[in-house]
Amino acid sequence: MDVGLVAQRDNSRAVSVAESIQTALTDGGVSTRLDAATAAALEEPAATANTVDNVAASSDVGVFATCDLVVSIGGDGTFLFAARAAGGAPMLGVNLGEVGFLNAVSPENAVAAVREAVEAIDAGDHTIREAPRLTARCEGFESVPAVNEIIVTGPRRGPDGGATFRVTIDGSEYTHDHADGVMIATPTGSTAYNLSENGPIVHPSIGALIVNEMCGVDGMPPLVVGGDCEVTVAVDDADHAVVVSDGRRPHEIETPAEITVSRAETPVRLVGPVADFFAALDKLS
Repeated sequence: MDVGLVAQRDNSRAVSVAESIQTALTDGGVSTRLDAATAAALEEPAATANTVDNVAASSDVGVFATCDLVVSIGGDGTFLFAARAAGGAPMLGVNLGEVGFLNAVSPENAVAAVREAVEAIDAGDHTIREAPRLTARCEGFESVPAVNEIIVTGPRRGPDGGATFRVTIDGSEYTHDHADGVMIATPTGSTAYNLSENGPIVHPSIGALIVNEMCGVDGMPPLVVGGDCEVTVAVDDADHAVVVSDGRRPHEIETPAEITVSRAETPVRLVGPVADFFAALDKLS
């Protein structure tokens, strides 16, 4: 069995927890893979082998998709970083952040929770919870899958910025307005950037998408639609549009363009304890 470990960068406590987990797994005959930053923090060699004798197989996070479990140690940002490369591999989050919607395990319980997850996966007796991801597509481009949100903006935000966006839901027009941008968020992302743009909080048990105009001039309020809907954002009056996935990797699109956002084929797959959604919400206030 292979377990991927990602510790929050420049966080000594996260590195310490990662080291404790790695030691426990090694003692149990389980191999580990580390992203480059975690390997450097643990002063592991840049090895590529993945055996019990050489359990610290340092590599880019791209190998995590082949792991049996990926453990994120840090805040929600660390979890998103690990999730980008985990593919369909089960994930477990250890919470060192302030809120912890995605990270349900406390540092004190991290070793026990990871051991329990490993044993359950090994026995084929684990329960998987799924959280949707989104992708944006247009001619010649497909975004990195997003756990929280996809954003389509004009060349810049603010006064005299933005663009005119025509938004359709499954082919029916919802809004046609000048705005800084349009956000399509998952329930997971409803408490992140979406919330700061006055979007609604959506419980993770609801299979939905949130369509949220960002600083629209005369547009419509945020809309919650079915999770299987296809949202198309058309832009034709700006020099270019920018597509951003979970706040990273902005990609410029030549206009006129139609960017289609829909649920990705592979969701985030979660194992282990479930975060108390309402307790985490209380931390936002």
